[in-house]
Amino acid sequence: MFYDRAKIYIRSGDGGDGMISFRREKHVPLGGPDGGDGGKGGDVLFISNNNLNSLVQYHRNNHYRAGNGVHGNPKRKTGANGESLILEVPVGTVIRDAETEDVLADLSQADQEALILVGGDGGRGNIRFASSVNRAPRLAERGEPGQEMWVTMELKLVADVGIVGVPNAGKSTLLSAISGARPKVADYPFTTLQPHLGVVTLDGYESMIVTDIPGLIEGASQGVGLGHDFLRHVERTRVLIHLLDGAASDPLIDWAMINQELALYDVALEKKPQLVVLNKIDLPDGQAWDPIIAEKMVEAGVPYCAISAVTGKGVREMLFRVKQLLDETPLPTPVQDEEIVIRPPEDDGFTIERENGGWRIRGKAIERVVAMTYFEFDETLTRFQRILNTMGISAAMQEAGVEVGDTVYIGDQELEWGE
Repeated sequence: MFYDRAKIYIRSGDGGDGMISFRREKHVPLGGPDGGDGGKGGDVLFISNNNLNSLVQYHRNNHYRAGNGVHGNPKRKTGANGESLILEVPVGTVIRDAETEDVLADLSQADQEALILVGGDGGRGNIRFASSVNRAPRLAERGEPGQEMWVTMELKLVADVGIVGVPNAGKSTLLSAISGARPKVADYPFTTLQPHLGVVTLDGYESMIVTDIPGLIEGASQGVGLGHDFLRHVERTRVLIHLLDGAASDPLIDWAMINQELALYDVALEKKPQLVVLNKIDLPDGQAWDPIIAEKMVEAGVPYCAISAVTGKGVREMLFRVKQLLDETPLPTPVQDEEIVIRPPEDDGFTIERENGGWRIRGKAIERVVAMTYFEFDETLTRFQRILNTMGISAAMQEAGVEVGDTVYIGDQELEWGE
């Protein structure tokens, strides 16, 4: 089974909690705060690997998490950072936000790396809050929660040459004849279900990667049959071998239909360099069609040749013509190796609404503060109250009608409103 799509859940690591600690040593009175910071949570990265050709591993497991940061320690020791999660994917993988379908990364080159989610920052230990007016703060932060999202991955095979044509034109037979690929080949009038890659060597020193694109039918650009599943694999090829079935009732109609489907899917596909190849000239029908199609291709200004994939007749000459087209076709412009990072937008806004007989406060900034607050200590509660005042939440709550003793929900916390 060929897996060229997958949907997975990814989560970066939580930051480690900062520590509240005081230095205690013999003969050292009032040693002061020495609680260390928490470690940073692990990031989530994707990297393209030339040795992979399928997304099958992401069908076996679809939940992935980076390591959490370690909590801070006494003696000003910072906790260890969480281990980053590195996910390897085949070259040609496009990663999208599953919710918005926005492209996050297009890994079209080997060893290309994309940092998708950043781990949460470690919380600050109480040594960070020491000052001239507060020399023994019982104040620290919890680690920042990591980020999470669902992403979809779509593989578009990267090959020099793509073989296109109708079902049973002989694409798999041709690929097995010119390379070491061994697709399942038999005499049946329907298409194979997955593309195959093969490496073709010319005279022992020059090589090119060729893929057979499973047979396309009319309506493929609208998703008829397996059209959308395989047309995307044509996008990453530089040159096309348009293989015609010499035993078909009218190969020229097939040629026009496939070109139309390519153009309807993506107008750029129609403009790719194309060598039209009539297959099965070992058969009487193929021999009869050869001069007719040759004349038509001359009129259309399209390079043409005839072969027999079974007997090998004309195959070597065809390969050299394909190589010539490749040499004449510019290489694709390299994708800029930019660092792609999904970060929560800076947003100090908030909303207040009734919930379960109490109040729900929503907002990215205040929810982050709540997640990083120790509610067990009076000093951290005082600091939290100051933040509510600074952000204007206290005034907004009073205006909304909150009363002492009301339940207030922020993030995962359930709090009681006080004076």
